[in-house]
Amino acid sequence: MTATLTPTPQREGARRRSPLAWLARFQSVLGLVVVFVGAIVFSPTPDGEIIFLSGENLTNIVRAVSEIGIIAVGMTLVILVGGIDLSVGSVLSLAAVGSAVLLVDNQLPLAAAMALVLLVGLVFGALQGAASTLLGIQAFIVTLAGLSIARGLARLWSGGQAVPIAYGSGPGEAPIAFSLLGERTFNGIVPIPALIFVAVAGGAIAFLRISAFSRHVYAIGGNEKAARLSGVPVTRVKITVFAVCGLLAALAGIVHAGQLNQGGPNDAIGYELDVIAAVVIGGTALSGGRGTVIGTVAGALLLGVLNNILGLNSVDENVQLVIKGLVIVAAAAVARFAPRT
Repeated sequence: MTATLTPTPQREGARRRSPLAWLARFQSVLGLVVVFVGAIVFSPTPDGEIIFLSGENLTNIVRAVSEIGIIAVGMTLVILVGGIDLSVGSVLSLAAVGSAVLLVDNQLPLAAAMALVLLVGLVFGALQGAASTLLGIQAFIVTLAGLSIARGLARLWSGGQAVPIAYGSGPGEAPIAFSLLGERTFNGIVPIPALIFVAVAGGAIAFLRISAFSRHVYAIGGNEKAARLSGVPVTRVKITVFAVCGLLAALAGIVHAGQLNQGGPNDAIGYELDVIAAVVIGGTALSGGRGTVIGTVAGALLLGVLNNILGLNSVDENVQLVIKGLVIVAAAAVARFAPRT
């Protein structure tokens, strides 16, 4: 008689605790720790002070990744359902231009202008989701077209020029409250954009943990056909996640305009690549169904730390691109070859 080996809890536990599976599960956090320690080691130390660890430098890192991080939260949802959104950088630019034009040229009240800009991002994302889902066109193609459309709309809206933002209460001036987006709080320590990033990420993490919607997102990414047969409203969920991604790209555009005191139609070119990189480094599978917002946050911070330390050491920009590319490939390889748990 031939003995049949059946899976046991012990064997399953051993498989789950395999080094590669463990590495894949915590790759973003482990990667962030490794890069952070490396940044300390290789930081310039004039007068014996580690520049990288200075409070000013660390807060600058968080401020620098805030826009990418905000968008990356939305991108995580899109990738979890097996989609992609290449238009986010252009939508950010469109929102930044819209913020400047509505506040400076049209003299709209701050709340009305921000609500309108966010609505533009929401609708733009929803339309892309609908085009992809209802027409059966790959999200890559739809959002590639959306990248061009949003950039073109930004140039039309601004007349092809950056729109500067001056503050005051007179004609052609934006409300002073908008300038707070470029300021710091808690005794000048924490940048306001960082707080917005934390709020967005925290809200998304909590939402994905407690909502039925999150189960639908993971189910669609895992097996869309099975999810549809199980009664999951696939079309509605996919349109919703694209709408959320567009909304967050618009929010990042508002933050961008507030930090730079202008909205430019050529801003944020290439942002979509950094956003996708943050999500991939964070451990989200491009095939969908696997990933977390916590991982994405760690991935965005990892990129921020890496950019910062390379800049502090005056590493050639072309070399920086090569290093970032290798990091992304390494993260994708770990996720690709790790056993599913």
